[in-house]
Amino acid sequence: MAAKASRKPLSRERVLAAAIALADAQGIQALTMRRLASDLNVEAMSLYYHLPDKEALLDGVVETVIAEVGRLDPNGGDEDWRTRLRQQFLAARQVMVRHPWVPGLLGSRRTIPASVYGYYDGIVGTLVGAGFSYHLAHRALHAFGSMPLGFAQEIFSPESAGGSMEVDAAEADLAVMAAALPHLTAMVAAEVHDSTDPALGWCDSQIEFEFTLDLLLNGLERLRG
Repeated sequence: MAAKASRKPLSRERVLAAAIALADAQGIQALTMRRLASDLNVEAMSLYYHLPDKEALLDGVVETVIAEVGRLDPNGGDEDWRTRLRQQFLAARQVMVRHPWVPGLLGSRRTIPASVYGYYDGIVGTLVGAGFSYHLAHRALHAFGSMPLGFAQEIFSPESAGGSMEVDAAEADLAVMAAALPHLTAMVAAEVHDSTDPALGWCDSQIEFEFTLDLLLNGLERLRG
C-alpha cells in the first residue's frame, strides 16, 4: 500500500518566502492573507499562527529581504574602501532589482529591521578603518541616504506623477509642459532622444545610481585626505 503523501509543514519562513514570491510576481498589492493561503494550499486561518496580522506579514517580508542585504558584509578584503563599498551597494541594488516593491514598503514600516543596524555598523567600520573620523563617517551616511540599501529616492518620476514612460507619449507630455517649464522640458527631451535603448524609457536608473554613488565616493575620498 502506497504511503500517503505528506504535506510540507507550514512555518514562518515558508510563509514569508511564499509572500515574497507573490509580491515579486504580481506586486505588493496582490499580497493578501487569503491569496497567500491559496498559494500555500492551506486555510487562511493557519497563517495567523505564524504571523498574527497583515502588518506582521509586511514587517516580515521587509525584514527577510533586508536581512539578505545585511549579509553583504563590507568587512574583510584588501581592496580600496571605495571599491569595497561600491561593490557592496551595487550588490544591494541587485537585491532591490529582484524585489522592486521593497523600497516603497520599507518607508511605510514603523520599525527598522534589526539586521539594518549591523549592516550599517559594518559600513562605518569600513570608513573608520580607511581613516575617516566618526564625524565624517556620520556625514557620509547622511550623504549616502538609502543607497547602501540598494535604492535611491527619485524626486522626478513620470509614472508616479501620472505620466508615461512611452517615448511618444512622453514627447506629447513635454510639448504641453514646454512653455511653463522650459529648462526641465529641454533636459528631459535630451535624455529621451539620447537613450540608446528605448526599453529603458527616458532614464536608466542603474546608470544614474552608479553615477551618484561614484560622485559621493570620490568626494568623500577628497574629504578624507
